[in-house]
Amino acid sequence: MSMIRLLLAEDQSMVREALAALLGLEPDIEVVAQVARGDEVLAAAREHSIDVALLDIEMPGMTGIEAAGELHRALPDVKVVVVTTFGRPGYLRRAMESGADAFLVKDAPASQLAEAVRKVLAGERVIDPTLAAAALADGASPLTDREREVLRTAADGSTNAEIAASLHLSQGTVRNYLSTAIQKMAARNRAEAVRMAREKGWL
Repeated sequence: MSMIRLLLAEDQSMVREALAALLGLEPDIEVVAQVARGDEVLAAAREHSIDVALLDIEMPGMTGIEAAGELHRALPDVKVVVVTTFGRPGYLRRAMESGADAFLVKDAPASQLAEAVRKVLAGERVIDPTLAAAALADGASPLTDREREVLRTAADGSTNAEIAASLHLSQGTVRNYLSTAIQKMAARNRAEAVRMAREKGWL
């Protein structure tokens, strides 16, 4: 039996260690690398010649979705399983667009996670069925990449001037992007637009 070489990326050490222990009990899976940051995924994947990367979404340095995209471009043969605490339909859509092969919520049993790892190696896609249905019902994000970037930067309460400086845009352009995003979300203000976009996983 050939062992599946797996990389685990999760910023919470207790969760990471628990997942590593559970997956390590599987006879055909070996956890060969663990990282706590999204921007460490690619280097670790290269160093350890992995078959599958198991990525959490919320990580410092780079999100699991961004890390999935980076892996997909640099190491297209590596399969990517994205797991998240937050079952947001927008996350699912963005993860798949980034090249993920599977998308599961963290409360799935370890046996289901192990089975997903085997299935993606066999060329299958594995998606949490409840999330898949919700993603279809919600539809695609109406926000452009730039609108999403401006909203994400506004999320911490930054002023238009601060957003403009951060993104190298004029304040007028930032105002226009925010205004359009608020209209598309049918929100009352930028704070509500940020909250709604986050809830749908569009940020």
